[in-house]
Amino acid sequence: MDKKVQEKIDIMAGERGNDYKPRTRHLLADGSPKYTNRLFLESSPYLLQHAHNPVDWYLWGNEAFETAKRLDRPVLLSIGYSTCHWCHVMEEESFEDEEIAAVLNSNYIAVKVDREERPDIDAIYMTAVQAMTGSGGWPLNVWLTWDRKPFFGGTYFPARDGDRGVGMGFSNLLERLGDIYKTDRDKVESSANDLVNAIGKYMALPPGTALPGMDVLDKAARIYKQEFDPVNGGTKGAPKFPSSLPVRFLLRHWRRTGDGTLLEMARKSLLKMASGGMYDQVGGGFHRYSTDPQWLVPHFEKMLYDNALLALAYLEGFQAIGEEKFAGVVRHILEYVNREMTSSHGAFYSATDADSINPQGRMDEGYFFTWTPGEIREVLEHDEAEAVIRYYGISETGNFEGRSILTKVRDPARVARDLKISEQALGEMIEKANPQLYRVRNTRPKPLRDEKILTAWNGLMISAHAVAGRMLEQPEYTDRAERAARFILTRVFKENKLYRSFQDGKPRHNGYLQDYAFFTAAFLDLYDATHDAEWLEKAIEMDAILEEKFEDRENGGFFMTAHDHEALIARQKNSSDGAIPGGNSVAILCLFRLAGYTAEKKYADRGRKALKAFANILASNSTSQSEMLLAVDFFLDPQRRWFE
Repeated sequence: MDKKVQEKIDIMAGERGNDYKPRTRHLLADGSPKYTNRLFLESSPYLLQHAHNPVDWYLWGNEAFETAKRLDRPVLLSIGYSTCHWCHVMEEESFEDEEIAAVLNSNYIAVKVDREERPDIDAIYMTAVQAMTGSGGWPLNVWLTWDRKPFFGGTYFPARDGDRGVGMGFSNLLERLGDIYKTDRDKVESSANDLVNAIGKYMALPPGTALPGMDVLDKAARIYKQEFDPVNGGTKGAPKFPSSLPVRFLLRHWRRTGDGTLLEMARKSLLKMASGGMYDQVGGGFHRYSTDPQWLVPHFEKMLYDNALLALAYLEGFQAIGEEKFAGVVRHILEYVNREMTSSHGAFYSATDADSINPQGRMDEGYFFTWTPGEIREVLEHDEAEAVIRYYGISETGNFEGRSILTKVRDPARVARDLKISEQALGEMIEKANPQLYRVRNTRPKPLRDEKILTAWNGLMISAHAVAGRMLEQPEYTDRAERAARFILTRVFKENKLYRSFQDGKPRHNGYLQDYAFFTAAFLDLYDATHDAEWLEKAIEMDAILEEKFEDRENGGFFMTAHDHEALIARQKNSSDGAIPGGNSVAILCLFRLAGYTAEKKYADRGRKALKAFANILASNSTSQSEMLLAVDFFLDPQRRWFE
């Protein structure tokens, strides 16, 4: 390792002090780490997780790729995030393995990237892996040439041949691809150039010639009807993501068309999600997704963005249907966020891990959230314990690795009859018991919390709080939204530039389209909630930066990165909505909202041009643009004739 880098590491070790606990199994007799690499100098929780691997990790940047060129080595790019279960598995199996690390250190330049801080890098190389394999995910592992071109890739690889039933493990793959890089460079270059061309074609969105019409909304509604799970809500099959059936679109199209089927689809989906194990019945908030069709067994990580978007969906469900339990879910989500995901500054943390330490001292997915009947009886008095056990379906055999995920799949009226009590008395028992269960659960080792402040995700949660404050007439939610917004404005927005993240007292990384767009939407939601013109002015200011630095003025729409951002092998104009809405979808809706608030035609003109840019993909694959459908719906509203 470079002498200057080692000096920086020594200084950082002194600053972190004796309380610092290295995350590695390779420790010296005094408890200090046997290995330390460049990632130790970073603030990203994900990068720090890998700071003491025996792998000589580099950061993404010129040093890594210039070294690869000088040593004539391929680059192994590994991308993940701090609460990713399979990222942890691959780290333990491969990146903590000294034999595999030796192969990497001798034959590769290994680069580690936090996808949450660098979504631009993740988007490009995810596109490459999807082009190669037809699927993607994390961890994302991609083999590159020194000039950043991908030539092979995949997601999680078991360490060795035969592990988890695979033919070729990561260790053998490293050897084989390293040999090919040395002996058949023409093949590597040809593959790399083909992939770069494929990435460029995918990311170069051909503009449409006409604005989308009602047929786009009608087509999306028909597809969602076909994909709907009539028993469990959401879409058919598994895994089941809460975003896969966009409730907010269904509610809008029901309002527009009067089609009651759409309303029932939204209602059933909201009810079933909140009854299953994907919803934390005791602590509030939703886990990442369900691994089964019944919303029973979740992947246990909790993401800030999921909970923000689900809060908005339940708010709109409450507004449309009037079911008080939907408002209760929102309150429970925001209570969870306030207790567990809010920094001392009022901004919101990013995520909590799926894994935690079990009584045997091993990392165990889901242990923290699950129970046995015996544990319930230790916490609660007899009658309350039996009520909780029956209400939440807790059994001796369990529904997840011998333990029980709490669910509300049984009919409360039947549970009350079995217990020979009233349904009201049952509800009161559960309401009394939940805080006790929560307190005891919190004595267990907690899952890791990723405490970086991500601007885009904070924008989503600010919107959720602002809308909740307005709809539920609870001003404390609006106050929290304003406090978080002011933190971002004072600490993460510097010299007319928004940064992506905030960690260890410093803003880091250029802001992306999502950061600016989501924050613009948050300002507009704060304006709706408070009627304070300051927030409208801030939205206008943020949109002006978007127009200057991100907008494609020739074809319409917005690029993911600013014009002065690092040059990568492609510049993406995102055209799809997934677990997180696409930046273009939110930015376009903001333009139409600004047109309405200001009565300035320029915003509507830019919004129309942007919608036209996405018209082809909206026509051919409307359900991949689920959030953009909200912008189309807003644009086509017959009451908004000022767009013309």
